[in-house]
Amino acid sequence: MKRGDFILIGIVVCFALALAVPKWLGPAPQEPAPSAATYAVISVDGKPYRTVELTEEEQWIEIETERGRNVLFVHDRGIEMFEADCPDEICFTFGWISKPQQTIVCLPNRVLVEIVADQSEGDEIDAVVS
Repeated sequence: MKRGDFILIGIVVCFALALAVPKWLGPAPQEPAPSAATYAVISVDGKPYRTVELTEEEQWIEIETERGRNVLFVHDRGIEMFEADCPDEICFTFGWISKPQQTIVCLPNRVLVEIVADQSEGDEIDAVVS
């Protein structure tokens, strides 16, 4: 290896460190405060069915309609589809959700579960520009 090779390697290493170091030293991403209330808004056939606060305690929510049956399981400040009699069972692939704007959808049974945060935490509109 020649002198130019070492210079090129040094430049590449310095560039890589310049990109990586701010990521390591920067502020850690902030998780929502555990005291901030989150809710699961459950809709059936496009109409509100129930709103459930996501808590540590376990809750079972059964939804029975003429299209089918779904069972939701609330635990550890999140919610998941535990049982569904739909033929495709895609609603199980969403898994356990806990963050605002995550959803679980069961199309055959027309069940929608969406996580929303408490609006008193400052998610209001700052300004309107006309």
